[in-house]
Amino acid sequence: MSRQTKKDAQSALNRFKFEVANEIGVPLKEGYNGDLTSRENGSVGGTMVKKMIEAQERAMSGK
Repeated sequence: MSRQTKKDAQSALNRFKFEVANEIGVPLKEGYNGDLTSRENGSVGGTMVKKMIEAQERAMSGK
C-alpha cells in the first residue's frame, strides 16, 4: 500500500469518525478530547464498527 493510499484511508476514517460523533451527539473536536468520557469515546467507535458491518453486509448481499 502506498503512503498516499494510507493517508487517504486515514483521512476517510477521520471524517467518518467526526460524522458519527456528530450523529450521536458526542462533542468530538480536532486535537485533544480528554474531556470526553470513556462511554462517549466508546460509543463513537462502537457506532463506527456497527455502520461498517452493516455496509459490508449490504455489499455482500448485493443491495
